[in-house]
Amino acid sequence: MEENDDGDPWLGADKFYHVIMCLSFTLLFYKLASLAPFPFLRRRAISIGSIASLLAGAAKEAADHLGYFQSSGASFKDALADLLGVLIASFALSLFRSQIPHSYSHPQNQGDISLV
Repeated sequence: MEENDDGDPWLGADKFYHVIMCLSFTLLFYKLASLAPFPFLRRRAISIGSIASLLAGAAKEAADHLGYFQSSGASFKDALADLLGVLIASFALSLFRSQIPHSYSHPQNQGDISLV
């Protein structure tokens, strides 16, 4: 694996952890938004999950920059790894969501019956 002068390799365990954490946060925040009682939140659950995860990643990088964690500081490469995790999760959720009929996307809709 190639390493820059600053000791922050593009491919390494740290970047893998960033990808996995942001992917996981996106899925978690998506699930929370999809369970909300408000339809406008459920419809935008993927976007909400993605934005919340990116904000969590940005907060972590800000904390690194301020020295709250024992790390080499904020890293552009870490931010890109965060973005990659969010993109992977968003893409997977988009594919998964397109396979589910809309009438089954929320538990409240399962009892609805149309008499038309």
